Amino acid sequence: SELNSFFALTLILNPNVKFFRHEIVGVVTEVGANVTKFKTGDNVGVGCLVGSCGSCDNCTEGMENYCPKLIQTYGFKYYDGTITCGGYSDHMVCDEGFVIRIPDNLPMDAAAPLLCAGITVYSPMKYHGLDKPGMHIGVVGLGGLGHVGVKFAKAMGCKVTVISTSEGKRDEAINRLGADTFLVSRDPKQVKDAMGTMDGIIDTVSATHPLLPLLGLLKQKGILVMVGAPVKPLELPVLPLIFERKMVVGSLIGGIKETQEMMDMAAKHNITADIELISADYVNTAMERLEKADVRYRFVIDVANTLKPSPNL
Repeated sequence: SELNSFFALTLILNPNVKFFRHEIVGVVTEVGANVTKFKTGDNVGVGCLVGSCGSCDNCTEGMENYCPKLIQTYGFKYYDGTITCGGYSDHMVCDEGFVIRIPDNLPMDAAAPLLCAGITVYSPMKYHGLDKPGMHIGVVGLGGLGHVGVKFAKAMGCKVTVISTSEGKRDEAINRLGADTFLVSRDPKQVKDAMGTMDGIIDTVSATHPLLPLLGLLKQKGILVMVGAPVKPLELPVLPLIFERKMVVGSLIGGIKETQEMMDMAAKHNITADIELISADYVNTAMERLEKADVRYRFVIDVANTLKPSPNL
């Protein structure tokens, strides 16, 4: 499928600031002779993956994201030997097996970040059974991942507590995003009062932070899911795991089928990412603002309307 594109610009918190180019949405402009899933004019998206082996256990179980031969959307060698280039362009060609249908009722720009941020929080909640109505889910960090984590957990019928180091995010979490409660992790009394109350916690924080208080918030057999990516190793207290059978697990995006399920659920419940739509010539300024965490919560570049098409197309 060939598509005109928007794409989401995402900051990874590490010493070498990088920007992902793998949250791409657009309209199909042309399809190959063997394409059956899409037609010209469809609203579609491409997330983190554009290829996998298709035959390993992970692929056959719908978890292409864990395929040892996966091909990511940019910076990876494609089947023909070329290097994938991601979404910094006005057109893209992709195997239909890795294209996601964007439901018509979702705005294209605000749906784009769901192709990474959305599936990153949705997948572990579904996989570990943290999607049951009435469950109490904690969301650590109210950023690009955390804010959509709150939205999905609420749509699943869960009670949601946002866990943050900043009291200043309380109003945002409860009154705008719909969280039920807010907990300041640096306040010993708030932490003590919430001990043993949560079925699961989605930890989206990529900075170094202590895990012991989070483990204390979990019920017996509770699950702490790590989806942030701290650069430095975190200290893992083992005794809470042994004595209360708690678990600390990791999760990486999701497979293609699961990503489509996530997008369909987003459409059903009107879930989108909170974005700031920018023009292509604003990218340098956006990068400077990202370094200052000055965005709520994703920049999305309007490629179709602000990037001049290549004269060779």
